[in-house]
Formats: sequence, C-alpha cells, structure tokens
Amino acid sequence: MLKATRVFAASFLFATSSAFAAPTADLVLLHGKIWTVDKDRPQAQAMAVKEGKVLAFGTDAEIQAYVGKDTKIIDLTGMTAVPGFIEGHGHLLSLGQSLMELDLTKAKDWDDIVALVAAAAKQAKPGAWILGRGWHQEKWSHPPQPNVDGLPLHATLDAVSPNNPVMLEHASGHGIYVNALALKLAGIDRNTQDPAGGEIVRDAKGEPVGMLRDNAMELVGRVYAETLKHRSEAENVAVFKEKVRLATQDAVKKGITTFVDQGEGFAALDELKKIADQGGLPLRLYAQVDTTADDSGLPGAASYAKYGAVEQLKRFLKRHWALGEDDYHFTVGTIGEVLSDGALGTHTAWFLKPYDDLPTSSGVSVTSPQEIRAIAEVAFDQDYQLAVHAIGDRANREVLDVYQAVIGTHRDLDRRWRIEHAQHLDPADIPRFGKLGVIASMQSIHECSDAPYVVKRLGEERAKDGAYVWRTLMDSGAMIVNGTDVPVEDEDPIPNFYCAVTRRSLKDQVPFHPEQAMTREEALKSYTANNAYALFAEEQFGSLSPGMRADVTVLSRDIMSVPEADIPATQVVYTLVGGKVVYRRP
Repeated sequence: MLKATRVFAASFLFATSSAFAAPTADLVLLHGKIWTVDKDRPQAQAMAVKEGKVLAFGTDAEIQAYVGKDTKIIDLTGMTAVPGFIEGHGHLLSLGQSLMELDLTKAKDWDDIVALVAAAAKQAKPGAWILGRGWHQEKWSHPPQPNVDGLPLHATLDAVSPNNPVMLEHASGHGIYVNALALKLAGIDRNTQDPAGGEIVRDAKGEPVGMLRDNAMELVGRVYAETLKHRSEAENVAVFKEKVRLATQDAVKKGITTFVDQGEGFAALDELKKIADQGGLPLRLYAQVDTTADDSGLPGAASYAKYGAVEQLKRFLKRHWALGEDDYHFTVGTIGEVLSDGALGTHTAWFLKPYDDLPTSSGVSVTSPQEIRAIAEVAFDQDYQLAVHAIGDRANREVLDVYQAVIGTHRDLDRRWRIEHAQHLDPADIPRFGKLGVIASMQSIHECSDAPYVVKRLGEERAKDGAYVWRTLMDSGAMIVNGTDVPVEDEDPIPNFYCAVTRRSLKDQVPFHPEQAMTREEALKSYTANNAYALFAEEQFGSLSPGMRADVTVLSRDIMSVPEADIPATQVVYTLVGGKVVYRRP
C-alpha cells in the first residue's frame, strides 16, 4: 500500500513564543491534559486546529496566540484528550446487523435466550426468521440440561418457535444455533455430512442438536440468504445504509475515529464508497476485501459472485483500490479477514495438540493453507496488504509459513501483512512475527473474556507460554495493534484499555498472567499510533503532532494516571474527526 506524505512547516511543530506570529486557528482545545503520542512532547495543556489538522500544541498561554474572533473554543475543564481511538479489528456491517437483532450478550443462561426468542416469536409473522447474536455458553451461570459439550438441544427453541426459523449467532461469529424448522429448511438431518472446515454438532444418536460450527453455518445461511432475494434492490440498499448508520454512530459515541472493517464483498464496497462520497461516514473507514462475504441482494452482487474467491481477487482488486478518498474517510487496500481457523469458544481454533476438554479434536482448518497461499500470492502481485485470521497455534504457524514463503525474501517492500488475533502461539513461533515484520492484530478484551476457560481448553502450560502473550511478542520485536472484534465484543475502548494494562476482567478481577500486561503508554499506542502504522497512515493520524489530522477523543478521566480501579468508569465526552465534533455526550 502506498503511503501518503505529511508536509507541514517546521515552525508549526509546537508553540514556543508569544512573539511568534501565529495563524488563526479554526478550533482550540484549552485547559486540559492532552496525551499527544508525540515522542518530542508527549503532553500538553492545549491544542490548535486549522483546516482539519493539528496546527500546534503547548500550554494554554502558548495556544491563546492562535485564537481569533472566529475561532471555536472547547474548554476541556481539566479533562483528558488523546488521539482518536482506532478500532483496529471490527466488522462494520455485522455490528449494524447486531443492532437490529436480539441482543443475547447479557443472557445469564440458556433459559434467558429461550425467553427472548419466545417473545420475538409472538410478534413475528409465521415463517419470518428470528435472528440474534452474542450468546456464549462459557459465560452462562450453569449449563443447560440436557446438553452436548455444554450446548443445549434444539427442542427448547422448537417449543417456543415452531413456526419461525431461528438463527442465533455465537459471540465469536464462528457458530450458529438454530431450531428444528431452520434445520429442516436447510435439509440437515442425521445423514448430512459435515462440510469441509465445519461441523454439525450431534448427540449420542447422531442427531443434530442445532449447533453449526464455522463452514457448517453456510448450510443454513444460504437458506436465509434466499429469503432476502424477495426484497427489492432498493429495500436491500436501504437496509444496508441503516446498518452503516447504526454501526458508525455507535463507534463515534465510543470515541472511535477510524474503523478497520475486517472484510466486505465487492458489492458492499461499492455501496460503502457511494456513502463515503455523499459524506455519510462520520469516521474514517478502512474496509478490507472479503470475497466470501454475503453481498446477496446488493446491486452488482451477481456479477461478482459468479467467480470463485481467488478469481474474484484477480479480476476486481485493482479497480477497488482506494487510498484516503473523501479526506481519508474511505480506503481499500487490504485483503481480509481470511479465516485460517475458527474460535476458542467453539472448539474450532486450530491447535498443534488436542483440546484438554475435548481430546477428540484439535480444531478446524477453515481455509486450507494451500488456498491461503494462493490468496497471498494475489495480494503480493497486486500490492495489497493481507490480513489472515489465526487463533490456534497450528493456524498461526501455518499462516507464518505462508507469509515467510511469499514475502520472506522481500522485506524491503514494506508490506505490513497482519495476523488477526494471534491469540495462542507456540513459543517457537513468537520471534517469527518480528523477524518477518508481521503485525500481531490482537484484541486485549479477548484475554479478559476468555481467561475463565482458557486453562480448561488448553491446560496450564499452553495457557502460560502462549496465550495472549503481549509482552513476549513486543519484547521479541513484534508490533501489536489493538481493537475489539466488534460485535464479538463491545467496541468500547475503555474496557479494552483496562484489560491491556491489568489483564483482569471487570467481572471477577482475577489477573491472568499479569506479567504479559502492557504499560499504559504501550496500550495507548496500540490503539492509536500502532494502528495508524498498520494502515500505512502513520503520517496522517494516530498522534496529535502538528500537521496530523485532528482526530481527538476527549475523556472524562485521565486513563494514563488515575488508579487502575478508576479506569472502567471513564466516559467519552467528545469525539472529533478532522477537527469536527461528531459526538458530544449529552
């Protein structure tokens, strides 16, 4: 990916003298504590902004020189400002979709979920699909009875929704739970074979219980997609726009100024570009290309879908390249998120050894290393960044092997390829990230969410040596970027930051190998400057240095200095993108 160049006058580096003939700022922030992530002057009281970029920072007295009669002033009244948070790994349309479905994240047990479905079924027309997202069996207060691997049987859903197909997505996004009607519509029974890279969970008699893992989700997903074809193209576009609106508003409300979307199909990218051109994106969007994403119903989708995944990339990548368009509100330059494996919570992350709590399985290879190699070669040939999902240690090793084979002798080309999650690593593979220049795109909040069952899944030794080893990775020369994997987790950066520096969940406060924690400075950089580097945008945003775009998040507390216990109560007060307020707390 080509880098844009930042140019600014040397005299604007920071305010130094009241005698300096300062230009008039469009906006100034005064009376605050600003963490600039600028190595030459990491803290300031005030900042001036002109034409969407940082003009200068310094003391209140120094910045007063930039105030003119038309300058807007934000009095921070002692609050803290940091560079705008960058969501380094999220799923924009999935987030929007989740905000239109049943929210299952707060369910205490399976009975809560059944009750939510029952209420929805009473309101739904016969045959209408009931959708939900966010359940996680490891977070329930107790397992349902009876169960298979801690998962319920679909009979409980059948009883409350006999006339409506139900599809409930796991929090990880790597599994769905469906009722009998959905299984019937998809033609799934005891004789249905598991698809490659997926699993139909069955009871002792071989009957499907309702849980479909990874590629098996497509069996029901295709049936649901067929129902969308009954909507007009205009209706599908309207729903698409609403998803984008809901998702981006949720993001800026939480202090996010740039969102890295982990993969949309070409038809969706076309629609996102139209929204960006019309000024409909309140934040900066870095959208990755995912040829496996479901674009059904969108204009032009059929013309893309008739080609296989690799052939689509070869044909359409170049025409979709977009670098910093619409004032850096829209960029496409990455292929992702290619799935090497599944997730720890669904026993589909791919490991070198079997799970401790499921000795019959070592996980699932969702996309074969051979296909990932073919995609990597297309990315290399067309100068695209590549982002591959790998959670288990086997998946990470296979992806590193592919990267080494394709880019190992071309380090001078600065490709900045990524591994998404990099959660569980064999110690022998940890130094390979730094040596190959591979970015570890990790999500701190996953450690806190997963910690209660990591040892159950993997045992003490694997948990200690390879699970979420941020410190070991950084010490070996690797760069870590941060995010939440929203809607897998809430995209709120504050709990994520708290987890990064404490490795303690808000629920039980039990630290998980705290020796792997980040310092507060490292955690802030992982959410700002490091993420900007991973986007080839380190000269555009990610710090509040003069000449950089004025993307700012204002916080009610100083997360860099308050006691750790006070961090979670921090609230976002303002979100500014290019010096414009896109969110203000009521």
